[in-house]
Amino acid sequence: MMSTTATIQLLPLTTEHYPAVSAIYAEGIATGQATFATDVPAWAEWDASHLPHSRVIALSEAGQVAGWAALTPVSGRCVYRGVAEVSVYVGAAHRGRGVGQRLLAQLVAESEQHGIWTLQAGIMRLNAASLRLHEQAGFRLVGVRERLGQLQGQWHDVCLLERRSRVVG
Repeated sequence: MMSTTATIQLLPLTTEHYPAVSAIYAEGIATGQATFATDVPAWAEWDASHLPHSRVIALSEAGQVAGWAALTPVSGRCVYRGVAEVSVYVGAAHRGRGVGQRLLAQLVAESEQHGIWTLQAGIMRLNAASLRLHEQAGFRLVGVRERLGQLQGQWHDVCLLERRSRVVG
């Protein structure tokens, strides 16, 4: 289920990992390009808002959490039970090394094992690295939602991407 190489090991994200996960999330918030969130939630809030499956961390050779990925349901309605939103965050010290690609590939595989037929991602237009990452993982641009969200008084366009499973749905 989880894969490993000489440099990165992929493991299930658990409560014990949350201090490192939240630090990486805070780094993403600080970029002003990764999320409209301005605060890192406590574990209980984060845990309740994400699906209980398909939560992954990338662990470096040195034992550091290098990144994480998880899914959020897009709706509580039963007709959308197979649709989830993707979150992928890589720590600043580990970017550009393929960690995001590994995390997203694992997240796709696990999502399909749990009956998810559509993954979607809402990515700020100015986050070129995340857009490339998702496109390389088989996501396609559905459209751009102009001036969708405001962060620190500035409006941002959000690109909506999706990936339909070839094995589920």
